Amino acid sequence: MAVADPDSAPAPSADPPRSDRPPAGGGGPHGKRGSGRLNRLRYRLNVLRHEPTYLVGGVLVLLLAYLVVAPLVAVLSDAARVQVGDDGKSGQSIGALTGYYFWRVFRSPVSDILFWEPLRHTVIVALGVTLLAVVLGGAAAWLLTRTDIPGRKWLSTALVVPYMLPSWTFALAWLALFKNDSSGGQIGLLEAWGVHTPDWLAYGAVPIIICLGLHYYPFVLLLFGNALRRIDSQLEDSARVLGARRRTVLGRITLPLMLPAMSSSVLLVFGRILGTFGTPYILGLPVNYELLSTSLFRAVHDHQQGVTAVLAGVIVAIGIVVIIIDTRLVREQRRFVTVGGKGAMDRISPLGRWRPAALGVALSIFAVGVVVPVATLALSTVSKTPGVFSLDNFTLKYWIGEHIAGAPGFPHGVLRGTQLWDAAWNSLRIVGLASLICGAVGLLIGYVVVRSGGSRMGTALRQISFLPYMVPGIAFAAAFLTLFAVQRGPVPALYGSITLLVIVLAVTHLPYSSRSGISAMMQLGPEPEEAAQVTGAGWFTRMRKVVIPIQRGALVTGVVLPFISGLKELSIVIMLTTTGTQLLTTLSINLVDYAYDQMANAVVLVISLISFLATYLTQRLTKTNLSSGLGG
Repeated sequence: MAVADPDSAPAPSADPPRSDRPPAGGGGPHGKRGSGRLNRLRYRLNVLRHEPTYLVGGVLVLLLAYLVVAPLVAVLSDAARVQVGDDGKSGQSIGALTGYYFWRVFRSPVSDILFWEPLRHTVIVALGVTLLAVVLGGAAAWLLTRTDIPGRKWLSTALVVPYMLPSWTFALAWLALFKNDSSGGQIGLLEAWGVHTPDWLAYGAVPIIICLGLHYYPFVLLLFGNALRRIDSQLEDSARVLGARRRTVLGRITLPLMLPAMSSSVLLVFGRILGTFGTPYILGLPVNYELLSTSLFRAVHDHQQGVTAVLAGVIVAIGIVVIIIDTRLVREQRRFVTVGGKGAMDRISPLGRWRPAALGVALSIFAVGVVVPVATLALSTVSKTPGVFSLDNFTLKYWIGEHIAGAPGFPHGVLRGTQLWDAAWNSLRIVGLASLICGAVGLLIGYVVVRSGGSRMGTALRQISFLPYMVPGIAFAAAFLTLFAVQRGPVPALYGSITLLVIVLAVTHLPYSSRSGISAMMQLGPEPEEAAQVTGAGWFTRMRKVVIPIQRGALVTGVVLPFISGLKELSIVIMLTTTGTQLLTTLSINLVDYAYDQMANAVVLVISLISFLATYLTQRLTKTNLSSGLGG
């Protein structure tokens, strides 16, 4: 029930309620004025108690401003101030404004090593990965949505499995196959068989592009597949009726309508490469082939705080530009919208005698993207020497062995020692807690944005909650490291703590849960809440008994998606973990650093299994599918 505003309502002739009466002795003009202020304050507090949407929104804006904006401001400010230990190099006092770090990164004799060469490598890799992902993903999307290829339903799920695996799974599998003796440690399968693999094939740009392309092509597949299904097929049918050939229809109608989806795929894959760490680190380190992400990690590892700030700022700037361009292209997509009713249904083209060949292509993509990497890693974990297929060469010691010679830091098999279980427990509790926070905050953000009716606060909350998506993960980790490495005011130093990992994982995955919350709340009108409010239910009661039960599906999605992504996360946590907060992802990379290849591969297989099971259970519980819209 609405309450009249005392500022605009006429003065009542009757006395106010006893609780609103002015205190004794409050007569006179000053007493009446004080009583009016007190009444207004009580009224506004009463409104906030029953409808605290703006209060909740204000708290969320302040909280996210500190957790999202403040880290970026902190890391960028470090680029313009002399850091401890650099006063002698810069010739300025500590804390003074300086351009030394910009000069060092962009113009100094070491700038080519720090920035320009990693930038060139990043562009080359990003272009190569994008091209490979678009070719594989686009071809797969076309086969699944526009042809009668056998097994469409199964393939629509199988072909997105590579996206469920950690990105560096393919890098470890590549080393297991192609690693040569130039980097030390155990050689790969081909070298064991006497086939020499040159460095350009074993390490560097070529394997990085192939491995990341295999990981990201399902991303393009999903975007392309959904876009192909939304195209009004009446346009294509009309062209065919007028005598246009299939090639003409494809080039003049279908591909132009696919330009927005293609542009988004290219830009988003390009942007994701900026923050990818695992694959460039594993395949680039042996030949010093650095990308911006690995150069940034090296600067953090070498305690070059000012250089870290500049590199992180560059990566953030590129990421923001990519997202802004993509946003504008999405707006331009309205020019490609077509009106169609029944014409928007599927139009399946019969492949005829090409059906076996098309099925062979799809199965080949699945084999290269899933079967070969997983089988290679699994085989390596049970082999003493690569490429030797005799019974005495197979062993389970890397899984359950009590003592492994030559591995002083990891003397037991991964399932027998405590390292794996400790890392798994840390991963499950840290990622799980971050996901719960992410889902709850995402639903609150959706509630405030929708219920505030397009207010400035709702707009600000929407934009701030989406900002982490625009910042590559490794740059965001560097920003958090800068802000929380030391005590700042009442906030203690959180580096190396579980609290910091929970916060950073929740914040970086907030765009997914907030968008889920906003979309869900836009479909829920205020009528159920108003009915509860009439019966006297307060805001917390309405949220607990009305909103949350209705939006249970959105809440589950906002929790599970960050959980699945967080289990595979490496770029964000690699800088923030210590030996006491080891996660499964950082454990696998540490094993790679110590050349314990078999055990590193075993840990990655464990991560892949957990990630796949979590994805499968999520799809069963929420009755959704990653490949929704694809297949038959």
